[in-house]
Amino acid sequence: MVLVLRLIILAVVLYLIYKGFKYLFDPKRKLELAHEKAEYYFHDDSNNPRKNFFITYKGLMFQGEKYLGETERSFDVVSIFIWPHDPSRLQGFTIEDFRFLETEVRSNYPHARIDWKSPIRELLEKDHMD
Repeated sequence: MVLVLRLIILAVVLYLIYKGFKYLFDPKRKLELAHEKAEYYFHDDSNNPRKNFFITYKGLMFQGEKYLGETERSFDVVSIFIWPHDPSRLQGFTIEDFRFLETEVRSNYPHARIDWKSPIRELLEKDHMD
């Protein structure tokens, strides 16, 4: 009976250690932590083009939707739409901030055309015309 109890306790301890490590290394937890600290973090499953990616930067969460298409020699992500979760928190963001985010996305998806949803699109179009 004592041996069975010890095995159960050992199994519970091992399970708690496993869950603790799984929690510590969870990318979504890292994303939320970076969001709270207003730091940059890029969360993406680059092997799955159907899953959206998330970027947190300066305390604002962005989401990117990927679209698969054909490039010259293969199928790859060819179009990305990015939008902020809370557009009212865009105050203080500059064109350079959006260019930085584009550069980071392009490093993962070099063949993709990046489009921003309103109101960021209008700001970048004004900058492009100047």
